[in-house]
Amino acid sequence: MILVTGATGNNGLEILKRLAEQNVQARAMVRDRNRAKAIANLGIEMVEADFDRPETLPSALTGVDRAFLVTNSTERAEAQQLAFVEAAKQSGVKHIVKLSQFAADADSPVRFLRYHAAVEAAIQATQMAYTFVRPNLFMQGLLNFRSSIVEQNALYAAIGDAKVSVVDVRDIADVAVAALTEAGHEGKIYDLTGSQALTHTEMAEYLSAVLGRQITFVDISSEAMRDALLGVGFPIWQADGLIEDYAHYRRNEAAAIASGIADATGKAPRQFKDFARDYATAFS
Repeated sequence: MILVTGATGNNGLEILKRLAEQNVQARAMVRDRNRAKAIANLGIEMVEADFDRPETLPSALTGVDRAFLVTNSTERAEAQQLAFVEAAKQSGVKHIVKLSQFAADADSPVRFLRYHAAVEAAIQATQMAYTFVRPNLFMQGLLNFRSSIVEQNALYAAIGDAKVSVVDVRDIADVAVAALTEAGHEGKIYDLTGSQALTHTEMAEYLSAVLGRQITFVDISSEAMRDALLGVGFPIWQADGLIEDYAHYRRNEAAAIASGIADATGKAPRQFKDFARDYATAFS
């Protein structure tokens, strides 16, 4: 039995779709099954559990031998994931596939990269089999900028002309499913990137070509980006973490192109033009 956490998020839902297509026995962990209609439509078993209530985790893990681990990126993420790892160990889970992040490092100035590294280390210490899936910036992350793209034909970020090897969430799901359903991925760390390192100006040009109107990238200060994030409802901890993330990108520390997608799946990664075409209606 495979357990998928974060089941209502982009990554979890993409994984569940593939498992359902393959008729793989899987279970989705959700906080409220009444708010998970997309999963119910897939015919996937659901179990209610809450990362913030560790006592609910053992029932979700009953009979599970492989688990996909992801949580929302909040100030509680490290504690939530560590509690899940301990519950998985106690429940006899044999293999954890963790969604981590490109360049995860305990000494990173980026809080997201530090907490992912801490959880990776905890998983390794359990002696359970593991696969760490480390994607770079999601192409689908541009959906967070949808309002300015739709209303102003503009994309704003504090990144300058730095290149980032952005990756499609659908490729991340393909790698995770391979690790969950096939032998040979144990002990592997897959860095996941697209096949191109692009500036945000270049991303805007791809969107312009697909949408048939000019989308412009506007470089802004970190302070302005933080204010914008807070203005649309991001919590302070997450907004500050994203500013750290974008400073990391601005230093050209996320431009490398890795082979993890091909290594895990045998397929080339999707290109940004594929994302732009497939998600055009979201920006129209």
